[in-house]
Amino acid sequence: MLPIVQEINAYLSDYVLVFMLLGVGLWYTFKTRFVQVRYFKEGFKRTFGGISLRGHKHDNGMSSFQALATAIAAQVGTGNIVGASGAILTGGPGAIFWMWVIAFFGMATIYAEATLAIETRQKAPSGEFLGGPVYYIRTAFKGGFGRFLAGFFAVAITLALGFFGCMVQSNSIGATFSTAFGVPGWTVGVVLVILCGFIFLGGTKRLASVTEKIVPIMAAIFILGGLILLIMRIKYIPATFGMIFKYAFEPQAIIGGGFGMALKTAVSQGAKRGLFSNEAGMGSTPHAHAQAHVKNPHDQGTVAMIGVFVDTFVILTLNALVVISTMYTEDGAIAGGVIPKGIDKTNLAQTAFASAFGDKIGPMFVAICLFFFAFSTILGWNMFGKINMIYMFGEKSVKVYTAIALVFIFLGTCASNDLVWELSDMFNQLMVIPNVIALFALTGMVLHIEHTRDEEKHKVIEKKKKK
Repeated sequence: MLPIVQEINAYLSDYVLVFMLLGVGLWYTFKTRFVQVRYFKEGFKRTFGGISLRGHKHDNGMSSFQALATAIAAQVGTGNIVGASGAILTGGPGAIFWMWVIAFFGMATIYAEATLAIETRQKAPSGEFLGGPVYYIRTAFKGGFGRFLAGFFAVAITLALGFFGCMVQSNSIGATFSTAFGVPGWTVGVVLVILCGFIFLGGTKRLASVTEKIVPIMAAIFILGGLILLIMRIKYIPATFGMIFKYAFEPQAIIGGGFGMALKTAVSQGAKRGLFSNEAGMGSTPHAHAQAHVKNPHDQGTVAMIGVFVDTFVILTLNALVVISTMYTEDGAIAGGVIPKGIDKTNLAQTAFASAFGDKIGPMFVAICLFFFAFSTILGWNMFGKINMIYMFGEKSVKVYTAIALVFIFLGTCASNDLVWELSDMFNQLMVIPNVIALFALTGMVLHIEHTRDEEKHKVIEKKKKK
């Protein structure tokens, strides 16, 4: 199966994904008159103005920050460390530039996703909010076509994130812990299953309580370690940024091959790994944003944009700078683009940190950070899969779904399989298709919500002027 899945992924990432993601991002960027720029300050204030590690507990749903923390928990995972490393190895340092491009336009996309998730969400018999692409897809398209698109999305996300994706995350945890501490994978698997099972069974409230604490802490630890390393490598920072911009447009100079093929590789790697990292356009994080208690769907849309910003422009970029400044500069192991035997996407970040922090502390630091990143991602992705299982089979299916998910999590720590990575990528990319189709179809709804908010803001400004 592996060659077949790889061929499908190559076609999706090189052609379908790039055009759909950039297309919908550009569409909403211009239709909303650069909402990611105009409302960035508002989103930043909403996100960090009342930040708390012990947020208000709701009978149903989450606070706006808890919803964002859950979304970031899902976004900030192996895509930021392992995925970004893989993009650099395959597409060169320039792939990071294309990740930035995808993320900038993706901020407008995720604004639309979060806004629609709030606008079209429903309340389950248990009292919890159910929202996400399946609900706005059914709003966009009535009848059989809507049912098909929603069903296609629900199956794809359950396989991509709920099962294969969680296996990929746990595999990264097991691999890094084995390298750093010599701990057997099955031991890590048992601990993960116990922790995850406890949180899964606690429902949305327990998940929100965990993510609002773990996300700010894990981000702060990684940012601090990354900044310390960059200070140590400060003289190489200008060259690092230079390589990102140079090899974005001249990738053949470092990854070889003809110009056209090298550029396609750099762009597709940036798009594919950018999607796996910030998930804008994929349709995953709207499930978290649909849980938010907000007065207006627009409010959570602005908060969602900050999630993409933090994920890509802060955490992923920091990891990329660490890797490039230590591995690709004149004294680095990959100077000139020749990759030494034994270095791959799973250990590149550990090797980079080890070059500055030492052979023991470097891998340990990455292993601990990756544990928090991947563990929090497993929590978020499990919830997304659960919402779609409920859509397909009702609330009675949750226990079966949880049991199967825990099995996949355990298996991931015991075995590394290229097929699982490729299947996860394939279903991640297939999710984009029905989600983006619905986003285009519901442009009018998003613009109406955004225009209404603009009018309210204008009235407030006029009142202040009169006073």
